[in-house]
Order: sequence, then structure tokens, then C-alpha cells
Amino acid sequence: MSEPTIGLALGGGGARGLAHIHVIEALDELGIRPKAISGTSVGALIGSGMASGMTGADIREYVLGIFDNPTEVASRFWKMRPGSISEVWNGPRTLIGNIDSKRAMRAFLPEQVKDNFSQLDIDFQVVATDFYGQSEVVINEGNVSDAIAASIALPAVFRPVKYNGAALVDGGVLNALPFELLFDKVDIVVAVDVVGGPMPSKGEDPSRIEAVSGASQLMMQAATRLKCELRPPDVMIVPPVNGIAVLDFMRASSIIEKTASTRETTKQKISAALEAF
Repeated sequence: MSEPTIGLALGGGGARGLAHIHVIEALDELGIRPKAISGTSVGALIGSGMASGMTGADIREYVLGIFDNPTEVASRFWKMRPGSISEVWNGPRTLIGNIDSKRAMRAFLPEQVKDNFSQLDIDFQVVATDFYGQSEVVINEGNVSDAIAASIALPAVFRPVKYNGAALVDGGVLNALPFELLFDKVDIVVAVDVVGGPMPSKGEDPSRIEAVSGASQLMMQAATRLKCELRPPDVMIVPPVNGIAVLDFMRASSIIEKTASTRETTKQKISAALEAF
């Protein structure tokens, strides 16, 4: 009898998604390569590395090599500058909500990530949201970098991405944890939820920014709970990411350290699922 196949769903959550690295390292240690991966936002970004053949250790080294070095971060942001004088004068007058996510991907995506979905080592699906179509968009063909750019296009940070005539924004708006895309592809579905939740601040009440961010987390949690009531994944991994802000990437080392227990939890849960299959 052949070994059961594994599918990996990596959820959105900004910097909280650095905890996905532990899950990939756990799979590496178990000698497991997923048959299929689905990802939203940062989950799509990290999933593209694994689908291109990168190990968890490779991804960890790449992330820390950038975000532990402010000079390197500044250099990559410089690469995101407007490409011409006309862009400066005719483009947006503010960066708020107007960063070009395609340019960001060209600056920050690892060179190991392959250009086209057809070149990937693992079946890979990326989730974005069609803003005007009010629907989820699953991308599994064409340019990988452009697909990820659409999936990470968090409103108020990035401007929408034009894709096949649609205006796409962050996939987490409608589907923060796309595990249901894997049910027909694999035997065992592993989902990694890094949405997290709001934590009490030093004051008695949340600030305006904390309230907006926390409300978004609560809505995404509610949508995921509903999906789990209908049909849960076989293995659910929930790293300890509460209290980590969505744009806390400059805290990469401390986030990876804080979520280190995720690796052993993942190994235990997947081993139990394989034994029970």
C-alpha cells in the first residue's frame, strides 16, 4: 500500500506567516514533500518557495538574511522606486495604499522561485480576491510572481493588481486559509492558520489602528471557523502568533523564535494523522 499523500494550506497573516517556516522544516525532517500546496498572501509567498524546491532551512536563511539586516531591507525598498520621472509626477501622491506589489515581489522574492506555475515542482494554487467581482480567484497558471503580488495586495498598503482585466486584492479578504482547495487532490490536508487575534495593549482600550487590525483578524477567524464546521482539514496547525502585527517583518528573528514550538507540534500531528490513515 502506498503512503498517503499530503496537501499543505498556508494561510495569510503578514509577518505572522513567518511561522510557516517551522511547518516546512517539520515536513523536511519527516521526509515529506507535499503533493499540493495552496496559499493566501504570505502563505502564497512562502509556499512558492517550497513549490520551487526550497527547503525550510533555505527559506529561514533567506528571510533572516534580509530582515536581520536593515541595510539590505533599505536596498530592496530602493529597488521598488518609480522607474521613471513620469511615474513620479503622474503616479500616486502618497505611498499609503499605493505601493506596487509587483515591484515589491521583484525586490523581495527569492531568486529560487520559478517564473511560471508550469515549472514548479509541486502543484501550487494561489488565492486572491476580485474586488469588483466580489469573489475569490484561484490562480494556478501563468507568472508566479504576479500571482503572489495579487495575493499579498493588502488594502491600505498595496494598490490593487490588474490581472486578466480584474482588480485583485489580498486573498485573505475572502479566504485566509484555503485548505478546501486540496480535498480533491490529496489524502491528508494540513492547514496552517496564522491569522492570530488581538492582544490587550498597555492602555485599557485598543488604539484605532489596533481596533481596525483586530477586527479584520476576528472576521477572518469567523470565516475559517465556518469552513471548519462544514469540513475541517485533517490536521490544523495554529502557531502562537497572537500579538504579532501584520507588518512586523523587521522582528523576523523574534517571531521565528516565539513560534519555534510549531515545529514539534507539526511533526506530532502529522505523524499521528499518518498512523491513523
